[in-house]
Amino acid sequence: MHVIESIEDAKALEGTEVGLSDWVVIDQNRIDQFAEATNDYQWIHVDTERAEREMPEGRTIAHGYLTLSLIPALTGSFVDVKKLTRAINFGVNKVRFYTPVPSGARVRARATVLSARRRAGALMLTSEVRIEVEGETKPACVAETLGMYFFEGA
Repeated sequence: MHVIESIEDAKALEGTEVGLSDWVVIDQNRIDQFAEATNDYQWIHVDTERAEREMPEGRTIAHGYLTLSLIPALTGSFVDVKKLTRAINFGVNKVRFYTPVPSGARVRARATVLSARRRAGALMLTSEVRIEVEGETKPACVAETLGMYFFEGA
């Protein structure tokens, strides 16, 4: 884990891979719950019988946005920001989905700090996060994420 106590500490991490998460299983139950939460019931995600007949691996696939939504949980232990009053997801500059995540597959996150800047009295951390699928050469998702970290007394 990388410790950040200042914007200078974060700047020193630019270009550095800061973490690799544990593997997480993306099972059909998780996919179904995401479909329910988002009202996205496209058959490729939720119809296991049809997927068995018509999908290349015979399995449903996770929603791309489900994969993207795992980033905060998978990367949450990569850096320890000291004297933090709050942190917010500020946005995403770029997201690409390269490889589907079949039901039952395992994924993990790998993150690299791209830049650290002062913005509105806070640290704006821009990172590249890759969601890898076990056994695949291409990542499921590559996202350039933006996080804002507010320090005590700033």
